[in-house]
Amino acid sequence: MRQRSLVILTSVLTTGALTLTACGSRDDSGDKGGDSGDSTTLTIGVDAPLSGENSTTGLGIQYGAQIAVDDANKNKLVPGVTFKLKALDDKAQPATGQSNATALTGDDTVVGAVGPLNSGVAQTMQQVFASADMVQISPSNTAPELTQGKNWQTTKERPYKTYFRTATTDELQGSFAADYAYNGLKKKKAFVVDDKQTYGAGLARIFNAKFKELGGQVVATDHVNTGDKDFGSLVTKIKNSGADLLYYGGQYDESSLITKQLKDAGVKIPLFGGDGMFASTYIETAGKASEGDLVTSVGVPADTLPAAKQFIATYKSKGYKGDYGAYGAYSYDAATAIINAVKAVKDANGGKLPTDSKELRSKVVDAVQNSNFDGISGKVSFDQYGDTTNKQLTVYQVTKGEWKSVKTGTAD
Repeated sequence: MRQRSLVILTSVLTTGALTLTACGSRDDSGDKGGDSGDSTTLTIGVDAPLSGENSTTGLGIQYGAQIAVDDANKNKLVPGVTFKLKALDDKAQPATGQSNATALTGDDTVVGAVGPLNSGVAQTMQQVFASADMVQISPSNTAPELTQGKNWQTTKERPYKTYFRTATTDELQGSFAADYAYNGLKKKKAFVVDDKQTYGAGLARIFNAKFKELGGQVVATDHVNTGDKDFGSLVTKIKNSGADLLYYGGQYDESSLITKQLKDAGVKIPLFGGDGMFASTYIETAGKASEGDLVTSVGVPADTLPAAKQFIATYKSKGYKGDYGAYGAYSYDAATAIINAVKAVKDANGGKLPTDSKELRSKVVDAVQNSNFDGISGKVSFDQYGDTTNKQLTVYQVTKGEWKSVKTGTAD
């Protein structure tokens, strides 16, 4: 906003820290690869909802990272190092995410983590990773305060140097959606609803402000609870409001039911939401009622990026569950940023990894900050807050039962 296999390297514990040692073998010629013949296994953690709510997109994050790990091993991206994935299910629950962060940082083989999906979960994890000086890169968190502090609208201040993301923020996404709703769709009256969660409430708040700034009218606002199924009262309010657009800040679990009940009640207005709705499950659940609904999502469509073609082909050929469309490519690039950082640390240390896991983790954080490479989602680099420098966004609309891109651009 899963699967729990881990190959642990042979290790020696010295003053509570891991000493990275050999677990490989020489070939018949006696030639040694990598670290003078030593083969080290390092783990990249993944935290996401792998079951229950949001699992469609959560699984896309897991398997996006898995393909990155497989590619790195296949191509020997870091000679002498084999990477493994350790995926943990946070069930979209902040407390579970915090426990998972503790488990990952407590495993000395883990050098970094990808995730989580949900911004609210991230808030409980950041301090855990920061205390361990271990890098965390989310492919999907969009709440501005995660990187720019709680007072980001007036004074930006980075809370944790260990936290990064490959997704752009709600500040841009909410504004981009409002601009398209007002100037693209020519909608003038919006009813704004959110799910009270960090991501949903923040996105709805920014859309609300920008839509009014552009000249639109927010006729009413309301809230729902995650897990709700019956939205009859909300539908009645929307029907009586005269709104020509419903903007929803939240995930696909509730929004797919809202749009179905709205259309069943004869209210034929589009539901517009953020990347939390951008999943095939939204269309599958809402059925024909989803036709014409819209979302914004980070970046450009993955299937239009030449660099992502092999990734998509691999994802499909493996039969992986979940949906790669929303964050799969961004998860791949997040994992690759960690892998590239390990390589940078090794190269800068005379071709050897630091023997102390704490030192390795700390240096990986610094190397990630200096990332600058062409990923499958575009250029991967981070600004002084840990935010991606890739500010592109896309509006998608349900057309004949599929998400189709209708506008790509860069938001101010």
